[in-house]
Amino acid sequence: MDHIVYLDAQAKELENLLSGSKTMIIRGATGRKLPHGRVGASDMLYFINNNAEGKVRAKAKVKSAFHSEKMTEDESHALVKKNQPKLSLTEKQIKRWAGKRYIVLIEVADVKEIHPFAIDKSKYGNMDDWLPVEKIESVTVT
Repeated sequence: MDHIVYLDAQAKELENLLSGSKTMIIRGATGRKLPHGRVGASDMLYFINNNAEGKVRAKAKVKSAFHSEKMTEDESHALVKKNQPKLSLTEKQIKRWAGKRYIVLIEVADVKEIHPFAIDKSKYGNMDDWLPVEKIESVTVT
């Protein structure tokens, strides 16, 4: 399965993944929303900055994925803190994710910069920061 993942441009997530100082991505919510239960080892992630540029700039393979059960706020904070060395989150990002009831931690490998390309988002009515696309070719704009 291929996924398009929007990264925090302000926090330089893409640069940190490419440099290797960040090896894990986090997503969280009050309920089970994407990518909870939908991403697993050997899936491919295609990264795009959330700065309206609209180009996929890098890809990575999912090394492992952890999908939490419902957690208390304290458990959620502890999970984020424990994984902070791999997550490399800014204070603002910690405030955003820590405390969520459901958290997904995705460890990545083989992060590579690729020739930038645009995607067709017309099939996705509600634009989220995570799009499971099945095959990347199905949304690539030529």
